[in-house]
Amino acid sequence: MSQVMDFDSLRRAMADNYEQPEGPARNARAEQLLVEAEKLNIPLAVIEALGHQLKVYNYSSEKDKMFVPFARLLRMWDERPEDFDEYETHSLHWVFKWMSAGMLGQPHIPLASMEKWLGEMEHRYRLAGHSERAVRSAEFSVAAHVGDLARAERAYAAWLAADRDEMADCHACELHDQGWWQARKGEDERALQLWGPVLDGEYVCAHEPHAVLASSLLPLLRLGRPDEARGHHLRGFRLVRGMESMRSSYAYHVEFCALTGNEARGLELLAERPAYFTDSGDPRSRLDFLAVVALLMDRLVVLGLGEQTVPGPAGREWTARELAAHARGEALALAARFDARNGTAYVGERTRERMDRPPLVDRLPLGVRTARPAPAPPPVPAAPVPERDLPALLAEARRLSDALHPDAVDAWAAVARAAEGHELDARDRADLADHEAIGRGPEGAESFERAAELYAAAGDPGEALAARARAAFVRALTGHSDRALEEITGLRQEVLALFEEGGTGVRQTASVLVGRARILMHRLEEDEGNAGAAEEAVRELLAFAGPHTAETRPASRAAEATAMLGELAGRAGDAETAAELLARAAEEYVAAGLPWFAVEHEARLAHLALQLGDPEGAERAARAALEHGQGRLEPIGQAQLHLGLAEALSASGRVAEAAEHALEAAHWADEAGEGPTLGAWARHQLGGLLLRQGRFAEAAEVLESALPDLTAETHGDGAIVQTQWWLGDCHTELGEHRAAAERWLRAAEIARHWPEQRDHAMLAHLAAEALGHADLPAEADRAYARAADLWRGLGNTHGLVRALRARAWLAARGEAGLDAARELMAEAARVCESSSPEDEEARIRLVTELGHTHRQFGDLVARSAAEGTDEDTAAFEEALGHMAEAIAVFASLGAAGLGPRTGAELAAGWLEADLHRPDAASARARAVLSAYEGADGDTEPVRARRAEAERLLEMLEAQHKE
Repeated sequence: MSQVMDFDSLRRAMADNYEQPEGPARNARAEQLLVEAEKLNIPLAVIEALGHQLKVYNYSSEKDKMFVPFARLLRMWDERPEDFDEYETHSLHWVFKWMSAGMLGQPHIPLASMEKWLGEMEHRYRLAGHSERAVRSAEFSVAAHVGDLARAERAYAAWLAADRDEMADCHACELHDQGWWQARKGEDERALQLWGPVLDGEYVCAHEPHAVLASSLLPLLRLGRPDEARGHHLRGFRLVRGMESMRSSYAYHVEFCALTGNEARGLELLAERPAYFTDSGDPRSRLDFLAVVALLMDRLVVLGLGEQTVPGPAGREWTARELAAHARGEALALAARFDARNGTAYVGERTRERMDRPPLVDRLPLGVRTARPAPAPPPVPAAPVPERDLPALLAEARRLSDALHPDAVDAWAAVARAAEGHELDARDRADLADHEAIGRGPEGAESFERAAELYAAAGDPGEALAARARAAFVRALTGHSDRALEEITGLRQEVLALFEEGGTGVRQTASVLVGRARILMHRLEEDEGNAGAAEEAVRELLAFAGPHTAETRPASRAAEATAMLGELAGRAGDAETAAELLARAAEEYVAAGLPWFAVEHEARLAHLALQLGDPEGAERAARAALEHGQGRLEPIGQAQLHLGLAEALSASGRVAEAAEHALEAAHWADEAGEGPTLGAWARHQLGGLLLRQGRFAEAAEVLESALPDLTAETHGDGAIVQTQWWLGDCHTELGEHRAAAERWLRAAEIARHWPEQRDHAMLAHLAAEALGHADLPAEADRAYARAADLWRGLGNTHGLVRALRARAWLAARGEAGLDAARELMAEAARVCESSSPEDEEARIRLVTELGHTHRQFGDLVARSAAEGTDEDTAAFEEALGHMAEAIAVFASLGAAGLGPRTGAELAAGWLEADLHRPDAASARARAVLSAYEGADGDTEPVRARRAEAERLLEMLEAQHKE
């Protein structure tokens, strides 16, 4: 920076500084620029620098500093109003409102001073001829803050009744404050109606819809609209995340997390803004923040996580319990200062109410990646069941066992606890050991063997064989399948012989046969088995159990055999038969009153149906699995089923419903501890589904949270590229072009290693477009050159031509100049002319591309003309030649080229007019009108062409009269 700036340089520096992120660095720069302004000895320069300083202070954590520059500005106005130009006069009166709000937020400023200020503001506005609307709005803010609700209502009514003029806040800010008041009174529906135009994008400003989205969170939850609240959180937090001045809005998002079971995300939000704990320049927003910190910490304490380390004020480590006490104390102390200033207890009451607010939703999945809090200590074990309950517990356990109910293992565990110190008969001990073995999973073989001994001692040799078969299956699962097969072969022979002798029943025999089938199927998974042997065992089981399906256990075995046959069909590559058999097995389980056993097969069926191109069948199967597994599915099963249902619904085009299930899948994957694996994949899918719905900010938030966990090893590099690609789409729609380019370039870097290079080319092209929109022409040209080389290598004429044309426009606007642009456009035309498409459709597309190239060539040359010079005429002549080429090319397409041909004809007409050839220009306009005689005049393109032709004729006629 030079020692003394000139005024223009100062203005540019202030404009540049205002574009920097909010915060102390921007404020410090504004202070330096005021010093530079004072060196110029130009009053207006000082006025503008003071206004700039005041503005950056207002939108920062140092709001308390803005009173000094304002006081100086006001003094300068009172002494020499002629030094203020029209804009600075307007600005001075505009920031009167900021002073009112700023005073409210500073508890050391007496209430009497604020009331005096309101009178001063009203007097000066009246002198300047302004409406009292802004004054009444400021009065409403004061009355609402101190709790004078009657005065607030009067001021609110007067505010709305007063005329809107240039001093009124923007529509978006006014609607935010009006809606806030309605929500404060409990009129949540009315609040959301008022906020509607802001939420819909009809009214926006630098801080809206940011604040409205934050303020709407609790009203939406109170109205039972959690899905909308989730969307507002994801969209709104993205907007306020980087804005230091929006601490109160940020606090709403922390509060939302605390009240919806998202305490872990709330902690992440606190960690992102450590300075919010201590920034003292705006005590009012600090009070808001500390109150919700106390609320969040109290929630963690209630959840048993009081000793967890949490983000807090710098300088020490904090536990949730410690921070809860600290934040509550600080918040109440601040509230007391406001109440002492205001002469009421209102701020303290509202603060306590906020800190003690109960949760509004037990669980509201957000879809974003969140590190879960450390688990709370395990609960104290329940007291032993009283002795008198033992017979009832035994009866209940037997009932559940006979029904093959999933709760049977827990019921027998309760029997075991109640039976401590009591003598049970051999049969009871056998059943206890059997179910203990089931509960031990891979470690249960020895318990099954002990159960077999007890069954034998109890006089039930068939059940003993069945228990030994279960032990053999456990051995197969734990790496001893050869031994298991040897054991089960002998057990099969024994049980069939025993059954023939009448020494055991169908149930026990089927249990041994199913053990054999399971072991042989497992050996196939280990690539050690024989599919023929497995099928023989399965069919034997089905033939044995099939005639006895009126009984629960045999019915279960028959259904399992049917499912195994489905698995064998799938292994053999017969997906249709596999799907048919799995569907039949699920139906058999449900018919037998065993829906919980159908879940696994319905889940496989859903996957198979998708593979077979049957999304409706996949949807039915997934929904059935969720229904039949309700209350019994492990979190990972929930996640997988919801994800499968999301994929099925997406394939059917039901994107909104698919997104709901992808959201559930992400939540359950996190609950299962699979956030980085299945959870990341679910978030990837959810982000894509939100993007398809046009919910770009929400999609970006979800996709950004998925990206850190997506890995080539687990998810494939295609998922990473797709996520980056989608993020680029989101950034583009949100106007964040530089960020879009970065996403697409990162994706292109991965895709460049792929054998097929079309995605690489497309990503490079998209990045180039985004760089152009971001006003980075040199970077855009390099990316277009990269894309052009890739399109050329792929033999993709259309991609190559479009990249060349884009480079031509960049060259014309940059240092390369018009000659370089001409060469690039000429090359694009040569590429079109030298290509030989194989079919008629491709030929038409290529000819159309050639026509657009000539048309753009003409536009480029015409726009590059230096107005008012001899070069102007030559350039227009050259451009007209290219337009004539375009017209001829489009005309060769007949009716298919009518639209672009008439567009080029009109462009040529305007050029003829610029070259002072009214007759030629008129002829071209009339040619366009003639081309559309008899055409459908109700279509927008036709109306637009005719209207433009008529405007050209009217202009020519007016010039002729002159």
